[in-house]
Amino acid sequence: MRNVLFVCTANSARSVLAEGLLGHLGGDRFKSFSAGSTPRGQVNPDALACLERQKVSSEGFRSKSWEEFSGPDAPKMDLIVTVCDNAAGEACPIWPGHPLVVHWGIPDPAGVEGDDSVRAAAFDLAYTQMKRRVEDLLALPDTVFDAADAKLQLSAIGRTDA
Repeated sequence: MRNVLFVCTANSARSVLAEGLLGHLGGDRFKSFSAGSTPRGQVNPDALACLERQKVSSEGFRSKSWEEFSGPDAPKMDLIVTVCDNAAGEACPIWPGHPLVVHWGIPDPAGVEGDDSVRAAAFDLAYTQMKRRVEDLLALPDTVFDAADAKLQLSAIGRTDA
């Protein structure tokens, strides 16, 4: 089983959607986690509502620091995926085991203002974009992690349009 950590600044929206999606679709191949460089402390309620609309479990998510995943007792990650441009530009911790680090930027649905339907549409769009990328990851053979061009192949997923 491969461990994947999705990182965003606040760990309240995009990284939570990604964690939920890979957890839902990844079966026995992947275990997903999410964290933030500056966690907000609570998950955005619109992110949880989006997961529920998509029939993906919204239970157990919390906004947490990436420091939980950088210590010696942290689970060994195989892949770190930044999902927001801010997190991609930050100095990341030294990850135990030296996992692959790639960027799959998604526009921030939490930054969209408006009524419930406008915000829901923004989260659904982010979900759809992330789902396509998670499906692209799942379509790759597990041997991709050992390939000489693994970082290139996994980074290319981040340029996938929904």
